Amino acid sequence: MVLTVEDLGKSYGEKILFSHVNLNVNDNDKIGIVGINGTGKSTFLKTVAGKLTADTGNMVTMRNLRISFLEQSKEFEVDNTVLMEVFKGDTPLMQALRAYESALSRSEAGDESPEVQQALVQASAKIDSVNGWSMESEAKTILNHLGIHDFAAKVSTLSAGQQKRMALATALIQPCDLLILDEPTNHLDSETIGWLEDYLAHWKGALLMVTHDRYFLDRVTTGILEFDKGFTYTYEGNYSQFLEQKAARIEREEAGERKRQNFLRNELAWIRRGAQARSTKQKARIQRYEQVRDQKVNLERQQVEIGLAGSRLGRKIIELNHVTYAWEGKTYFKDFTYTVLRNDRIGILGGNGSGKSTLLNIIAGRLEPTAGTVDIGQTVKIGYFAQTNAEMDGRLRAKEYIQEAAHYITMADGSKLSAGQLMERFLFPPELQWTEISRLSGGEKRRLYLLRILMESPNVLLLDEPTNDLDLDTMAVLENFIEDFTGAIIFVSHDRFFTDRMAKKVFVFDEQGYVQEIMGGYSEYKERAEAAAAAKLQEQRQETRAAKESTSINTAPKRERKGLTFGEKKEYAEIEAVIASKESELKVVEMQMAQYATDYEQIRELTEEQQRLSGELEKLMDRWAYLEEKAQE
Repeated sequence: MVLTVEDLGKSYGEKILFSHVNLNVNDNDKIGIVGINGTGKSTFLKTVAGKLTADTGNMVTMRNLRISFLEQSKEFEVDNTVLMEVFKGDTPLMQALRAYESALSRSEAGDESPEVQQALVQASAKIDSVNGWSMESEAKTILNHLGIHDFAAKVSTLSAGQQKRMALATALIQPCDLLILDEPTNHLDSETIGWLEDYLAHWKGALLMVTHDRYFLDRVTTGILEFDKGFTYTYEGNYSQFLEQKAARIEREEAGERKRQNFLRNELAWIRRGAQARSTKQKARIQRYEQVRDQKVNLERQQVEIGLAGSRLGRKIIELNHVTYAWEGKTYFKDFTYTVLRNDRIGILGGNGSGKSTLLNIIAGRLEPTAGTVDIGQTVKIGYFAQTNAEMDGRLRAKEYIQEAAHYITMADGSKLSAGQLMERFLFPPELQWTEISRLSGGEKRRLYLLRILMESPNVLLLDEPTNDLDLDTMAVLENFIEDFTGAIIFVSHDRFFTDRMAKKVFVFDEQGYVQEIMGGYSEYKERAEAAAAAKLQEQRQETRAAKESTSINTAPKRERKGLTFGEKKEYAEIEAVIASKESELKVVEMQMAQYATDYEQIRELTEEQQRLSGELEKLMDRWAYLEEKAQE
């Protein structure tokens, strides 16, 4: 047992976030937490991590429980280097690694004082004593996977997205029994999320996380904790199994409510027939009726309904002609031409920093291209849902903020709704509508910002990471809305499920700065990319074989040709897979050599490993050439 939560409850003022939460977390459990924004998911994680105190209930933990916690927002020491920040922690190893990185940073800056040299020696000795160099290697590997390659960079020089990824690396590298992650996939591209999925799926330890990435939940979790209307429910299995079990729970609740109503009707009829309340039995029956009658049953299933009419869209929408954008010597994309169609559903894919958001800003007219033109039709009314919310006056109430855009909105069926009515459909009950914005949760603010944009009746939507901080219920309805929207939608998203469901085509940024158009969603793009990579690898193998065959013909001694023996046939069938595996090992070592270019001891070991693998690969290729020659006889 790692952690047991018993009847945990937390309130803020009169608002009950959650109550009577019960949860058992065992070693290697991987539990995802889901629920509508504002139900207390992040607060629950902070409570478990010891950052907040619960109002009711208690927690029982294993002895000396070690917790590593990734919060949605984290403060950094901006003068630290990346590795110094990643190695934050109170364990002797973390202290030694941090001291080593600090001294090394001073030494590389030109400080050759005895004090610095002594610090390097002492820190190195401490790391040696606990075999801690593998921790440094693992930290650099994780940072590389997260797209951070300059380990000596000051934290102050990193972008907000890079700082988020550095915080994730910090959480992953800390030795712990329980890893707690709050929205770990935010600010990660699709490829990096795939790596994180695999990392966590094979991670040895307990995991508790909040995420709204459905593929991620499906592939990592072994259990789900759902927050729903102040109560919590636990389910075994991944996200797909959770959906099935939740549907069954709702069906049971509805059946129980029908049974309760039948009981009340029958008892009420008995009372109305003039039953005398004189005997103890009759009194007990009336009391039972009153108890069942007074039970609070909430079967309301909140759903967002946002089928808006939008404004009329003319023939010309948006035309991009040979658009190029470069900044500070880097070309993000070049010579891009496309005409936006009325019902386009376009997803934009690419790594972090590849220019996806930049393209949206150019389409929206917020940014001028370096070359080329963007022509926007006269009837186009763009709604731009950016990665970060527009500045909100925290003193305004939520309803007042919406009414700044419009007091009434026309729905797709022609009916009109007031701002308050639409807010109710958007999971803002009356009491929440009059809450000051400063008191809303991050997810509630995000939902409010989206509603404000939709209230302006756009006919072209540009969405930049629309699923960030939105709960699964809101995301599902946003997807339904997109399907019914009568205008064009272009979006950037790292959410693979969202892209698969929404996109009819995707724009993919390649390394040369060109934008490729691919029909379908993320899965189609991924399948095509993997096929291209496999074809390229096959071509490289064929070139290597041709070169080896040429060498073999000129230098190999004459062999008696007798065809393949039974053992050789088996070896011949398997040798290509062995060669591919050896090539992969060699590639990993070569990547590590580039990574540790300044670590002479590490380079020495890696060079020996490279020579060993190269020798083995050469022998395998010679053996393959020999078997190939015999097989062709």
